[in-house]
Amino acid sequence: MKALIFEHFGGPEVLRYADLPDPELEPGTVWVRMKAIGLNFADIYRRRGDYHLAGQAPYILGYEGAGIVERVAEDVKTVEVGDRIAFADVPYANAELVKVGIDHIIPLPDDITFEQSAALLLQGLTAHYLVNDSYSVQPGDEIVIHAAAGGVGQLLTQLAKAKGARVLGLTSSPAKREAALSAGADEVLLYDSDWANAAIRWSYDGQGVNAVYDSVGSTLMGSFKATKIKGSVVFYGMAGGNPPHIDPRMLMDTSKTLTGGDLWNHIVTRSNRVERSEKLFEAIRQGHLKMEEPKSFPLREGAEAHRLLESRSSTGKILLIP
Repeated sequence: MKALIFEHFGGPEVLRYADLPDPELEPGTVWVRMKAIGLNFADIYRRRGDYHLAGQAPYILGYEGAGIVERVAEDVKTVEVGDRIAFADVPYANAELVKVGIDHIIPLPDDITFEQSAALLLQGLTAHYLVNDSYSVQPGDEIVIHAAAGGVGQLLTQLAKAKGARVLGLTSSPAKREAALSAGADEVLLYDSDWANAAIRWSYDGQGVNAVYDSVGSTLMGSFKATKIKGSVVFYGMAGGNPPHIDPRMLMDTSKTLTGGDLWNHIVTRSNRVERSEKLFEAIRQGHLKMEEPKSFPLREGAEAHRLLESRSSTGKILLIP
């Protein structure tokens, strides 16, 4: 099979398209012929060496994608050859063939394309647990969303709006501001403004917002400033650098809540994974989720896709197509 591989850590130039043996079909697994693969910042972090990688080189990136079942192990009875499936947490996805354990399989409805699911699932499942589990958004809530033009940010905005919230987005450029507004944000501020005080003024009562979803990290103190007394800050990423240390006495004095979030603590069973995915697919059908057309690159041109994502000049999702 063909795969996008790298043998040492570094920039996009370390990636190359090469021939590798087909994966070994083990009990409880299937082979999936990939049709679309989602590219995520975690792939960049792994390529750079920021995230730990198990095993030995050559390494294959990728955890998210969709395709057609090509072969099943003898003990697999719930999946058949020819089934359309997707996944959000299976390693070595940057290849023509991927071995997928049955617990990680998400059945793909006929009305959802391979490209839609590969662009949706990892970021969509993240947005879903954020608005339902980390802080349960209620009608009338006022919410601040960091990186509102990004993949998670746009989906998070739409899910919060579907729950009846008023949303203030934060972005780094005028172009990204327009993308966040198109996703449904009621207002969008730029990071080079005094956004924390502006968020307080934007709130109806002038006391701050109910919750802030912070994926930047270095902005955490501004997020607390923008949040009203008894409000919540959800910290789920640090794209802008490490967060400052938080004094618990500040939380006590203001009755504010700080909570963390990681997707893999929220989808721990196949039933939960499938249930949340079906809710995302239904949100697409109902028009609650409208996804920006993803940018697609052939898998062999994966280095160019990495350069685009790493530049932070893109909005929406980037796909790799075998």
